[in-house]
Amino acid sequence: MSTLPPCPKCNSEYTYEDGTMLICPECAHEWSAIAAEAAPEGDKVIKDSVGNVLQDGDTITVIKDLKIKGSSLVVKVGTKVKNIRLVDGDHDIDCKIDGIGAMKLKSEFVKKV
Repeated sequence: MSTLPPCPKCNSEYTYEDGTMLICPECAHEWSAIAAEAAPEGDKVIKDSVGNVLQDGDTITVIKDLKIKGSSLVVKVGTKVKNIRLVDGDHDIDCKIDGIGAMKLKSEFVKKV
């Protein structure tokens, strides 16, 4: 029997391998076989704007000026943030920024240092 993982989109068990890609014949979803092996099942992998995998405790840099709602403060480009914590939700990074305080950031606006 096949030891290939089921399709992450439709959970079909009839996936097949084509080179380095896995393909689902039922929904035509394609994904990387390497990424399927590297990522533990059930865990969401959070990546920065460049594609680096983020983990708790990493140091990141902000890549875009970010206005803070309800305040006149702005998180400037190049601001380093140490010791991040990954959380579920729309804003997937919890952190504390010097001079501003506790914040939630989206991973698409940061880069791993």
